[in-house]
Amino acid sequence: MQTGWKQISAVINVTPLIDVLLVLLIVFMLLPSHTHGLKSELPDTEAAAETPGNPQYVVVHVQPDGSLQVDSQPVLPAQLATRLQSLFAARPDGVLFVDAASELHFADVASVIDTARGAGIERIGLLTGRDR
Repeated sequence: MQTGWKQISAVINVTPLIDVLLVLLIVFMLLPSHTHGLKSELPDTEAAAETPGNPQYVVVHVQPDGSLQVDSQPVLPAQLATRLQSLFAARPDGVLFVDAASELHFADVASVIDTARGAGIERIGLLTGRDR
């Protein structure tokens, strides 16, 4: 029998794993977040309560059947962009509000918003049941 033989055991060296984890932690802490969302503005509740009939506001009503009204005047969907461009030519700081029926699908409302963005309108708000 030979003496002096070492007993072999399998031990995982965790030091390199800890080094990798620390490097990843530092990298993710230092990298800036590159998420981009939609630009939004919070309404000023006091100013909105004082001026309910502001002439800078234009409201597009989307009816359950898909028909459109701009400030209570009927407009065909094909003419919406030109109508909005003519209204906002005199209101460069105006706000467009979209008042859609609750029965509509999101795609119907999104197409109106997309048309307004294509017409060059920057500030668009959505009216909810509470705002009406």
